[in-house]
Amino acid sequence: MAKIERNDPCWCGSGKKYKYCHEAFDAKIASFQAKHHKVPRRDMIKTPEQIEKIKESCKINIAVLDEIEKVIHEGMSTAEIDKIVYDMTTDMGGIPAPLNYEGFPYSVCTSLNSQVCHGFPSKNVILKSGDILNVDCSTILNGYFSDSSRMFCIGDVSPADRKLVEVTRECVYKGLEEVKPWGFLGDMGQAVHDHAFANGYTVVREIGGHGVGLEFHEDPWVGYNTKRGTDMLLAPGMIFTIEPMVNAGKADVYTTVKNDWEVYTRDGSNSAQWEIMVLVTETGHEVLCW
Repeated sequence: MAKIERNDPCWCGSGKKYKYCHEAFDAKIASFQAKHHKVPRRDMIKTPEQIEKIKESCKINIAVLDEIEKVIHEGMSTAEIDKIVYDMTTDMGGIPAPLNYEGFPYSVCTSLNSQVCHGFPSKNVILKSGDILNVDCSTILNGYFSDSSRMFCIGDVSPADRKLVEVTRECVYKGLEEVKPWGFLGDMGQAVHDHAFANGYTVVREIGGHGVGLEFHEDPWVGYNTKRGTDMLLAPGMIFTIEPMVNAGKADVYTTVKNDWEVYTRDGSNSAQWEIMVLVTETGHEVLCW
């Protein structure tokens, strides 16, 4: 970190003198770094102004998923979901973040049953009774990003699949309980991992959560097979997603060569994912998007 004198303007852009703003914060970060902990960079700490603009993006993302929750039904195609997401996002002044992101051709990811993530919406994929579906929605509003996903049970879902969906959601909130200032990402990751494995499930290793807000995907990378007291230090102003992908079978996954996007469980077992976006605050955390 660049050296700032105490009477210089703070690096965060608040206009305050450094000694009245982030000097004590930086000293605390440095004390953890001296103990060889991984610590966040300054550009990973969002300012109050940035947080407010990110929250405006989140409002669209939440509203779109709320609408999907109202209208999703057996017999609906996942292409219809994609159209709703595009139309509603743009009508509210936003841009669907997945659309054309690194070549992704749709406005939303719709991942069905054994699809782990990045599922392509299609007019040929018709929801039927017994399906479980993840709808992963991301929004850009005035250059600020939001990201969350929800699971939907279609019709008469088996008790086993319904339990998978419910336990995966519990995993997210078990992890959330561990998000607090000056804790570690590993605290959250182990809580997610332990709850999934206690219920007989596994957690995907290769794909995880991420920082978000100023870009679609930022540091830190967020894993869920970690240990308490390890991984990155959590500092106020950090924003990231908690989005474990929990498999009913083994953790192994593969990406289809057909489009180099859609990810499936290797053993064909079903997978579930919920995603929330969380801000680390001075006293704990705030869920921004769900």
